[in-house]
Amino acid sequence: MVTNYEGEQIQIPESLPMLPVRDIVIFPFMILPLFVGRDSSIKAVEEALARNDRLIFLSSQKNTADEFPQPDGIYPVGTIAMIMRMRKLPDGRIKILAQGLTKARIKEFTQTEPFYRSTIEKIDEVVLDAADTVEAEALMRNVRENLEKVISLGKVLSPDILMVLDDVNDPGRLSDLVASNLGLKMSEAQSLLETFNPLVRIKAVNEILIRELEVLAMQAKIRSQAKDEMTKSQKEYFLREQIRAIKNELGDGDNKQEEAQELRQKVIDAKIPEESEQEVIKQLSRLERMHPDSSEASILRSYLEVVVELPWNKFTEDNLDLKHAKKILDEDHFDLQKIKERCLEYLAVRKLNHSMKGPILCFAGPPGVGKTSLGRSIARALGREFLRISLGGVKDEAEIRGHRRTYVGAMPGKIIQGLKQVKSKNPIFMLDEIDKLGNDFRGDPSSALLEVLDPEQNNTFRDHYLNLPFDLSNVMFLATANVLDTIPAALRDRMEIIQLSGYTEDEKLKISKQYLLPKQIKENGINDKQIEVLEEALKYTIENYTREAGLRNLERLIGTLCRKVARKVAEGEKEKIRVTAEVVGKFLGAPVYTREDQQDRDEVGISTGLAWTQAGGEILFIETSCSKGKGAVILTGQMGDVMKESATTAMGYIRGNADRYGLDEKFYNEQDLHVHIPAGAIPKDGPSAGIAMATAIISRLTGIPIRRDVAMTGELTLTGKVLPIGGLKEKALAAMRQGITKIIIPYKNLKDLEDIAEEYRDKLEFLPVKHIDEVLQFALEKVPGKKEKKSSGGRSRDRISERGAA
Repeated sequence: MVTNYEGEQIQIPESLPMLPVRDIVIFPFMILPLFVGRDSSIKAVEEALARNDRLIFLSSQKNTADEFPQPDGIYPVGTIAMIMRMRKLPDGRIKILAQGLTKARIKEFTQTEPFYRSTIEKIDEVVLDAADTVEAEALMRNVRENLEKVISLGKVLSPDILMVLDDVNDPGRLSDLVASNLGLKMSEAQSLLETFNPLVRIKAVNEILIRELEVLAMQAKIRSQAKDEMTKSQKEYFLREQIRAIKNELGDGDNKQEEAQELRQKVIDAKIPEESEQEVIKQLSRLERMHPDSSEASILRSYLEVVVELPWNKFTEDNLDLKHAKKILDEDHFDLQKIKERCLEYLAVRKLNHSMKGPILCFAGPPGVGKTSLGRSIARALGREFLRISLGGVKDEAEIRGHRRTYVGAMPGKIIQGLKQVKSKNPIFMLDEIDKLGNDFRGDPSSALLEVLDPEQNNTFRDHYLNLPFDLSNVMFLATANVLDTIPAALRDRMEIIQLSGYTEDEKLKISKQYLLPKQIKENGINDKQIEVLEEALKYTIENYTREAGLRNLERLIGTLCRKVARKVAEGEKEKIRVTAEVVGKFLGAPVYTREDQQDRDEVGISTGLAWTQAGGEILFIETSCSKGKGAVILTGQMGDVMKESATTAMGYIRGNADRYGLDEKFYNEQDLHVHIPAGAIPKDGPSAGIAMATAIISRLTGIPIRRDVAMTGELTLTGKVLPIGGLKEKALAAMRQGITKIIIPYKNLKDLEDIAEEYRDKLEFLPVKHIDEVLQFALEKVPGKKEKKSSGGRSRDRISERGAA
């Protein structure tokens, strides 16, 4: 038996129609309006109204979004209520006013269509003993006091609630009345409904009020802090902070938890090594404990995002088909056999040994010979990702190792950033312009690269930003350089150096026909039906407009020819345009280089030397003149210290052996000697001009002309010995470009002839020498002085053609 709102005793039946309610939990003695819209719910209300007692069972559904809840989607514990009033609304819904009477539990659903009906059993409250009654009385007083404080701090509640509470002496009923007015979350309210011990329930309600007081106090604190200056933007900030503070105090930080969970899952998916994973999880736990808007949380969040995006265990599968790799390398590049062979060797070893470490190669050569594009071709042949970073002008060690996270704006170094970008642990990594690294007070980046490029160390590379070991041993590092002298010895020692020389005119012609011309025709929007570039035009362009070792300027010139044709086509030209040598002259203007640079006759005191520069090989004309004076030696042409020493050494040898060449022993007291190397505006240095200077000086002093078809390179000592030099291949190609066919070289450089292709060796005659006397025999039209004895080489005129040297 229960008592209704009119004081009548009502018998509780075993079966009642059931109404699932959303967004609210109904407590006993609670009077509230309900809006009923579902057909099944309306029929359940109608069934209840048809009863004499007008009773209905109200229970909350678990998922508020479920339009048609199943029996397992409804909480088993609910409240038996009496419908006090009912009113139909214009939109088809009905509004009822219901009063909760007592708690009950669903025993069984006896009907689901057209509405729910269930058998129920009434739940009786636990009867408290004397000791519990005292504690309950104390808790009830606390609840009343705390509720008063909550109302005083601004919580909006019914104004009569405190008066009603004064008349309630039952702890269970007091708990239900307070809980029904606090606007609790459904799960929390249902938990209170299912607590049948009044003492336990009043304790739970008291704890909820205490927590609510803390939230309201925090709200009041935020309000007081933001009260002084309340602009529009500050008002918006205040409101956001209110919401955030309330959520945090209630433990409702869903977004924060979702973010942390997402990061945790990414850490698992990244398959980070165990040691590093522990550190990452530790940092993630720190982030979870931080306020989401703190600056440190922002830094830590960025760090964790970088960590989980790194390819800790992601690899691209190598294409180990040697024939396919060779085909791609041949398609993209002409010649370069050494590099292609080295790449194929790597593939072969990789095919046999899958655990091999990545090689570290350095392509050294003049600009424009295809060092960087070669890296792309190797990546395409292997099927790997390709990444290029430029090291030119890099002076900060942090560019390689990254910044420590304590710095503002810290970020990983270029190596880790690159790996994050390509999302692969085994890419082709090209370090461009490694010879142009700098250093200053911020550190030495070349020293930082020592670890990166050491196969024995880079498996535990530690970036300052990450502060975790990362394995770089699977990365294939390729470096490019124009000169090796500026690379520190320790760094150079870690790389396998592969030299790329400049191209001859024949090679440039073949490359132009196969690669450059088709590429420029396509880039300039024309086709083979609109343009025909004859071979003679390409030859004329190469001979008269280019003189560099690489191909960049030649490609620009071919691009200019194609643009000129493209303009004519755009202007309405219908016929196919044939580009001949004469047309090249019209399109490109007067020739930049001519063969007149080469002497047209043998001259006294002018020798042809060979030099090596960053742009490849070059020829140098050593000019001398004599005038009356007191033995001064004048050196002009912006010679460097080493070249000046070569001139001094040559002069010292000639003075010591004046009678050997039929010179007056006191010639240097009566004549001034002037040595000049055009062009005067270009600095020049190096030891290999020694024999060319000595030959020019002896020719000037003896009056014997020097053969114009002979070039020479070699270092001279005070005893007349000729020492070996470097860059022979580049120098030989420079001589060939200039039309010179005979080259005097140091005898010990014969081994370097193998680096020159056989087709070019056949076009040149190399004259190996050990002593300056042999140089004079080959270079001068006649030998000066008297023939006294053989040179230290033991031969008079040794000529070694290319086939003989090989």
